[in-house]
Amino acid sequence: MTAPASPTASPFQTIIGIGVVLLALGLATGALSISSEAGYGGVGPNFLPWVVALALLLCGGFMLFEARTGGFRSLDESPGAAKAYWPGFVWVSAGLLANAALITTIGFIFSCTLCFVLAVQGLRGAEGDRDRSPKMWLKDILIGLAISAPVYWTFTQFLAINLPGITGTGWL
Repeated sequence: MTAPASPTASPFQTIIGIGVVLLALGLATGALSISSEAGYGGVGPNFLPWVVALALLLCGGFMLFEARTGGFRSLDESPGAAKAYWPGFVWVSAGLLANAALITTIGFIFSCTLCFVLAVQGLRGAEGDRDRSPKMWLKDILIGLAISAPVYWTFTQFLAINLPGITGTGWL
């Protein structure tokens, strides 16, 4: 049920909405191939992909409706720069690639902490904050550890899902 397009509808916003709907349909198609046999928690491994697919489908439908009935209303001007900040892209990309390359070597906690620290450097730089002092690095490391360690422990100790660790205890 799509409303008729208004004269102010943006074709680019419509394309974004269609893209989100297609992404949802692709995720749903992938979820069909995952076993639905209930596991330890009473839900199967395909539960979360279905939830995400349905949420994306709902969001994509709302985006299409908004795009076709006047565009995304009250769209604020972007506070960022008009040009891309490539050093920030490099920092974030380095964090993601380092995480993927090192997760089985240094474990989940430390590789995710490294990813966080590098990504934060890139995002801070994009905002104009170029503070690279040792105090800032230490703060970022501690925040990264404070985020990644509880996630690791939740998955390994409480959900019994194996993640790469350094020791066989499941605590590090």
